[in-house]
Amino acid sequence: MDFQQMLKALGEPTRLTIYLALLERKHCVRSLSKKLGISESAISQHMKIMKDSGLVYGEKYGYHTHYLPRQDAADFLADQFEQMRKASLTVDRDMTVCQCEYRKEAAEK
Repeated sequence: MDFQQMLKALGEPTRLTIYLALLERKHCVRSLSKKLGISESAISQHMKIMKDSGLVYGEKYGYHTHYLPRQDAADFLADQFEQMRKASLTVDRDMTVCQCEYRKEAAEK
């Protein structure tokens, strides 16, 4: 899975809103269009980007496709953010000393 591609897809506010709506229940394009007040074609374009990034999938019901978030993608995102949270806990936050590499090199000379 491509974390950057997923973040890029969710970085657009409308797609994030769509994704959050799909976390509540499955929706078809028409349902999302009415919920968000934007055209069905705009919703379809957003859904294509989210499908291509691996965030969602669709189930066909007659003429309509109902979209849902991919569980493996949600788990992947949660894991990535948890790794970032853990890394953040290990950062030395002592602001009294500069930790830049170029300062260490200058001090060694």
